[in-house]
Amino acid sequence: MVPPSARLARAALALALCLQHLASAIEVPLDSNIQSELPQPPTITKQSVKDYIVDPRDNIFIDCEAKGNPLPTFSWTRNGKFFNVAKDPKVSMRRRSGTLVIDFHSGGRPEDYEGEYQCFARNDFGTALSSKIHLQVSKSPLWPKEKVDVIEVDEGAPLSLQCNPPPGLPSPVIFWMSSSMEPIHQDKRVSQGQNGDLYFSNVLLQDAQTDYSCNARFHFTHTIQQKNPYTLKVKTKKPHNETSFRNHTDMYSARGVSETTPSFMYPYGTSSSQMVLRGVDLLLECIASGVPAPDIMWYKKGGELPAGKTKLENFNKALRISNVSEEDSGEYFCLASNKMGSIRHTISVRVKAAPYWLDEPQNLILAPGEDGRLVCRANGNPKPMIQWLVNGEPIEASPPNPSREVAGDTIVFRDTQIGSSAVYQCNASNEHGYLLANAFVSVLDVPPRILAPRNQLIKVIQYNRTRLDCPFFGSPIPTLRWFKNGQGNTLDGGNYKAHENGSLEMNMARKEDQGIYTCVATNILGKAEAQVRLEVKDPTRIVRGPEDQVVKRGSMPRLHCRVKHDPTLKLTVTWLKDDAPLYIGNRMKKEDDGLTIYGVAERDQGDYTCVASTELDKDSAKAYLTVLAIPANRLRDLPKERPDRPRDLELTDLAERSVRLTWIPGDDNNSPITDYIVQFEEDRYQPGTWHNHSSYPGSVNSAVLSLSPYVNYQFRVIAVNDVGSSLPSMPSERYQTNGARPEINPTGVQGAGTQRNNMEITWTPLNATQAYGPNLRYIVRWRRRDPRGSWHNETVKTPRHVVWNTPIYVPYEIKVQAENDFGRAPEPDTVIGYSGEDYPKAAPTDVRIRVLNSTAIALTWTRVHLDTIQGQLKEYRAYFWRESSLLKNLWVSKKRQYVSFPGDRNRGIVSRLFPYSNYKLEMVVSNGRGDGPRSEVKEFPMPEGVPSSPRYLRIRQPNLETINLEWDHPEHPNGVLTGYNLRYQAFNGSKTGRTLVENLSPNQTRFTLQRTDPISRYRFFLRARTQVGDGETLVEESPALLNEAYTKNQVDIATQGWFIGLMCAIALLVLILLIVCFIKRSRGGKYPVRDNKDEHLNPEDKNVEDGSFDYRSLESDEDNKPLPNSQTSLDGTIKQQESDDSLVDYGEGGEGQFNEDGSFIGQYTVKKDKEETEGNESSEATSPVNAIYSLA
Repeated sequence: MVPPSARLARAALALALCLQHLASAIEVPLDSNIQSELPQPPTITKQSVKDYIVDPRDNIFIDCEAKGNPLPTFSWTRNGKFFNVAKDPKVSMRRRSGTLVIDFHSGGRPEDYEGEYQCFARNDFGTALSSKIHLQVSKSPLWPKEKVDVIEVDEGAPLSLQCNPPPGLPSPVIFWMSSSMEPIHQDKRVSQGQNGDLYFSNVLLQDAQTDYSCNARFHFTHTIQQKNPYTLKVKTKKPHNETSFRNHTDMYSARGVSETTPSFMYPYGTSSSQMVLRGVDLLLECIASGVPAPDIMWYKKGGELPAGKTKLENFNKALRISNVSEEDSGEYFCLASNKMGSIRHTISVRVKAAPYWLDEPQNLILAPGEDGRLVCRANGNPKPMIQWLVNGEPIEASPPNPSREVAGDTIVFRDTQIGSSAVYQCNASNEHGYLLANAFVSVLDVPPRILAPRNQLIKVIQYNRTRLDCPFFGSPIPTLRWFKNGQGNTLDGGNYKAHENGSLEMNMARKEDQGIYTCVATNILGKAEAQVRLEVKDPTRIVRGPEDQVVKRGSMPRLHCRVKHDPTLKLTVTWLKDDAPLYIGNRMKKEDDGLTIYGVAERDQGDYTCVASTELDKDSAKAYLTVLAIPANRLRDLPKERPDRPRDLELTDLAERSVRLTWIPGDDNNSPITDYIVQFEEDRYQPGTWHNHSSYPGSVNSAVLSLSPYVNYQFRVIAVNDVGSSLPSMPSERYQTNGARPEINPTGVQGAGTQRNNMEITWTPLNATQAYGPNLRYIVRWRRRDPRGSWHNETVKTPRHVVWNTPIYVPYEIKVQAENDFGRAPEPDTVIGYSGEDYPKAAPTDVRIRVLNSTAIALTWTRVHLDTIQGQLKEYRAYFWRESSLLKNLWVSKKRQYVSFPGDRNRGIVSRLFPYSNYKLEMVVSNGRGDGPRSEVKEFPMPEGVPSSPRYLRIRQPNLETINLEWDHPEHPNGVLTGYNLRYQAFNGSKTGRTLVENLSPNQTRFTLQRTDPISRYRFFLRARTQVGDGETLVEESPALLNEAYTKNQVDIATQGWFIGLMCAIALLVLILLIVCFIKRSRGGKYPVRDNKDEHLNPEDKNVEDGSFDYRSLESDEDNKPLPNSQTSLDGTIKQQESDDSLVDYGEGGEGQFNEDGSFIGQYTVKKDKEETEGNESSEATSPVNAIYSLA
């Protein structure tokens, strides 16, 4: 017979083996779309803490939120009984939530709602429970009133001041201060204990200098309550001595205080015990008395203090162990010691534990017919008890379920069916607390679904490992298979490895692995599939990286970084200096294939790393740059010249449309190269002519040049610096590009008629670099703008083609396509053109005229029908001419004029007409060809207007008493003149008189004004008048009087330079005449000028070499004196026409001369044909002096 214990062991083993073979649960993905479609029992997502303390001044919120499908409903229990929320007006529940809101704004006591609350969330598939929430209202009671006596204590004795704070919820924070709110200084002698008391290891005399008050700060109310202060009276054996007090070593002996061994003030005795719960902080405390104050040390029997968890506090009087575990149990002791001895206290620590999870039950999703289990394993000290509930009720009281079996901390489900969904609660509890967990069991039947996005694109670098993901879901759990390019073989094995989560892993991606992969998920309810496209990319490689360089300061080094990468990936090139990101400032320029540093300095020295990266991979290369210093003065003194020509041109990377040109820069000749100009020459169209191809910064020496097909290229390079351009380099070798069909079609295609029966098609031809091949031609196609019409075509070589025999102004669709011997350009765009226009066939009708004013009319007309225009309507035109004036005998010009009215319109305005005239008008419509027939001629008169100004106004002043005015009639009377209005006013400088008005008859053209003031001038305003009103005003001013003009000119001329010069010349002439007269009376001889000279003549005088005249020393008759303020001329000659008294007349036919010593040679005689008196004659009319006065 098998003993019972053996049978129990066999049953347990059988259960364990059964659990090992249970199917794994289905995991519902986090996709919100999936979760919103699947039925789901409730799950608590938010709840308040178990011990919930609230502020009494605020409303109370007890959280309870849950999710589920359908949305759950909520209910509450309070103290184990149903809590009817609807009956209490202060209590409400948030919408679509179970959160309770208790509102005290209208009154009420929060204490009335203290208790234990629990939330229930229900839907069609079960009920979930929250933890039991113990609600308490925060309390901050007042300190009980007590009388505190003065405490007398001997100096050196220990002392504890008790706090005994009022019980609060939560417990208040304790701190000690004086009554004057000064904090109490604490150290190893004076400190506050964990219970709030203040401990003195020994009392000193200075402790009596202040009082001691215990303060309690309450958390929720943020209030501080203060206990009545303690006052100390310290009894001492010796009087206070400041000097001995400062000497700490002899402080106690100097005060007569006996030194004592330590003793414990807290805890008491030699041993104690303390229980602590697992997971919280343990605080052990030892406070000792003694003289001097003892030091505290902590130890653990049988081992070291827990490493990494211990912290000494309160001057080593407290030991804190964080997050206590069972291993922290044992005996701890504190050692208090001073120089008099030591003492220790042992604390036995026992660690208990509230329940904690080992295996928390998890939600279980099963397919119909599947097996599963819920496990609820918890630990604690003491061992917790496990209780199962279903939908909030004990599982023992629930309806029986044959597919469910409870075995202690495990529930086993077998062959589950639809309708077995429920929420199970596991409650693990012991004397220190409890745990409550909800876990639902949901039975689902869902066909397969692929959760990945459709048509994924995966990129991978060649020969790298990659993974194709295909997440899926279904119930029962689907099976997943992978296929490539629609092939029937399942991919698994070799280079492929399929994972259970749907991923397909490739150990090494090769080019042949590119393609479309299909994942197919299948279960009994159906299948689903998705495609993933895999692209294998070329790796990124630096084919020419930077090289170590040694350069001079101020030079322009270039660090290469030429990269080869997959052209379908975006490349990013970055630079590092000394492994840190390089700041690219003004002195640096980053290009596609390198980095150039302008004016390199010592700070640029270091490691440079080029990092080339794409979205999939990266590569890097490093080089070291060394900078050699050059003295600044030497660098500045170097001569600067044009750069040397580049050399050694090389063509590489030859391609159909591009080539790389590389060159070696010439010497920059102490001026950095700023630019390179690349030129090309081709030998087919313009041989020997060089054209600019492109330009590049002076920091590069290699460039990829874009090329056109069918060109035989040759290149050269010119370097440029601040001084100028270098000579061109020697040409490169030639590179012939292959021909190709044109890539573009002609632009500017348009069709327009030049005659009524044609359409000329024109376009802008392709240039030589766009031809791309020999025998360039154009295929011209056209057809009427009608989908049923047929195309006509013609091939031409010139950019023009004329289509004849076309209807009048019809739209055509036109295409012009370029073609050469290699093929045609892409299909061209269609352009709309029009055939030729003809003259319009109809004239505007019903032309009506409305006079707006004396110079403008408004026109309206009936538009012509569009079919009669025979072209594009440009405008309506109104032709008009002035037939006659309504004034008799007034000649008018009959020149035809017109006004345009663009567009299709039926009204307009004609302005700038002459008033009081007869006009004729006719209308036409115009197109691109010209005007159509004219409408009926309309006659209309224009009303009177205001006249123009009189033609002229002449002013004459025959004397000082009268002014005569004369004027002519206006050129354009614009009506019957009714008179003239004449206004005038006198003015003298800025002063003006009052305005006088004269109204004159229309036939009057003269007026005489009697002056009242002979000095003032007059300003006249004359205008003609018709019945409509006054016309334009003509303004004239009377001229200035002669004496006034003379006075003004006298003043002005006297200040002019030319007048002063003229007066000087005349004075000089008078002096010469006086000299001649004096010599004539003397009859010969030499007059020594040098003896009487006072002042030298101008040395520039051509007639005087070393002597000068001073004519001011000569005396003359009073009548011949020069004018006042006149100056002597510096020119020693006088022209004959200026005076009758010429020196030539007195000589013998020769001119007066000077000899070498400056004396004047004056041989003169009387001519035979003149009387002697004639030379001395000086009449009133010819006297120079009188001539001057006669000018006045």
